[in-house]
Amino acid sequence: MSSSFANRKYAIVGAGLMGRLLAVALAKRGAKVTLYEKGGPEALDSAARVAAAMLAPLAESAITEDNVVRMGIHSLPRWKQIINELAKPVFFQQEGTLILWHHQDASEAERFTKHLEKNSRNNTALSTPQKLDRDALQAIEPSIQAQFTQGLYLPNEGQLDNRQLLEALLVELTLMKVSCHWHQSVDPEQLREEHNAFDWVIDCRGLGAKDHWNAQEAAKENLRGVRGEVIRLHAPEVKLKRPTRLIHPRYPIYIAPKEDDVYVVGATEIESEDRSPMSVRSAMELLSAVYTVHSGFAEARILEMATQCRPTLKDNLPQIHVHQQSSAAGLMMINGLYRHGYLISPAILDCALEILSVGHSQTAVELGLQVQIHPHHPIETEATTCV
Repeated sequence: MSSSFANRKYAIVGAGLMGRLLAVALAKRGAKVTLYEKGGPEALDSAARVAAAMLAPLAESAITEDNVVRMGIHSLPRWKQIINELAKPVFFQQEGTLILWHHQDASEAERFTKHLEKNSRNNTALSTPQKLDRDALQAIEPSIQAQFTQGLYLPNEGQLDNRQLLEALLVELTLMKVSCHWHQSVDPEQLREEHNAFDWVIDCRGLGAKDHWNAQEAAKENLRGVRGEVIRLHAPEVKLKRPTRLIHPRYPIYIAPKEDDVYVVGATEIESEDRSPMSVRSAMELLSAVYTVHSGFAEARILEMATQCRPTLKDNLPQIHVHQQSSAAGLMMINGLYRHGYLISPAILDCALEILSVGHSQTAVELGLQVQIHPHHPIETEATTCV
């Protein structure tokens, strides 16, 4: 595949997770890459910065579509490859996911368990959930409160440190001599119309592309933001070994342990593009829930309460749109990764590289990723081909 990229010129607009992954991948394949980002290299305004970065296709299968699960299965081993090729280390763990519940939520836990068991039977690539009694639970996670008498273990699921990854990709951009233009807001359409400037322009702006995405006649799935809230804690007294999810009456709460006794806690998902600070209600619910999992969280220090809006399409599924025009550079638009950015981004990356290389993606067909190929200007015609 790499020979088809050598010496070709690519502009990528947006330096969040997807933009950085594509920039590094293309540069390593011999392409000349220019990256534009309206913010700074720290990615402070990126949805990728406010995330737990859990890689849990089986756990997510309870609440998301099968094609997202397939993308997650594809992406898990790819994350190992991507991280191993980076010069700067990134925390990556594949010790499974632990599911807990309080006695009063046992009926919901039973429904959840049956759902996962059915999904694992229907997709043999998924691991089989393992039921844990009190002794098995204490053996796998000794620090869990004694009040939990049963749980569910999902083998092989993983996680990574999202902020370490963003930093490591930034280092890689420098090593690969990617031309980075920080604090520079550009119009992808303007870039593609510049004579011979680029062979391809790739729009990875997330919600920043809302006006362009929704202006397309074929874009029936309007792009919107879904608010998420996470708390980062420093809790030296807590020694959880793996991501832990707590079944909750209204939404599942997750606790993702990172290096140096840091824990990322979240759950809230609000249909709003409001990016104001976290509400008292959200903070109280999250913190009280984690305290029931481990009493050591009472003495934890709150490092950060963060909010962000994830770019989401109407069906909550990602899409790639490709616009080709003989008189201008090709335009690729990637969007709608929603709350599954880290779960599925390597799959999206592989599909995008295939399209850029040979004009279509068999991987996208196999995974169920929607790809629309437009032969002309995006405002002038509807999609004629779906891959």
